[in-house]
Amino acid sequence: QVQLVESGGGLVQPGESLRLSCATSRSIFRLYPMAWYRQAPGKERELVAAFTSGGTTNYADSVKGRFTISRDNAKNTVYLQMNNLKPEDTAVYYCNAALYSFSAWGQGTQVTVSS
Repeated sequence: QVQLVESGGGLVQPGESLRLSCATSRSIFRLYPMAWYRQAPGKERELVAAFTSGGTTNYADSVKGRFTISRDNAKNTVYLQMNNLKPEDTAVYYCNAALYSFSAWGQGTQVTVSS
């Protein structure tokens, strides 16, 4: 059974930072590009940041310069460092591993940005 386990969400004030973590198995981590998505209430799930199959990174325009996706190969973990958070970043954040017909999701972690 494929498992992706997110952690690190919480309630922060505008301008603060959070780091999300997504831990998975070694086989998933090595074989599949991983990404972070988010879904706000009443909105569709959207891509936030991703590693491509070639190892480069992509970011949504709304988070460029504020969010950074990274990985720790020794821990089979992908991170999303989120700086200068804004109220519009409030959403459930999901970790995803996908390639061709394979796609797996974590359970999600809530991020709330509010004063």
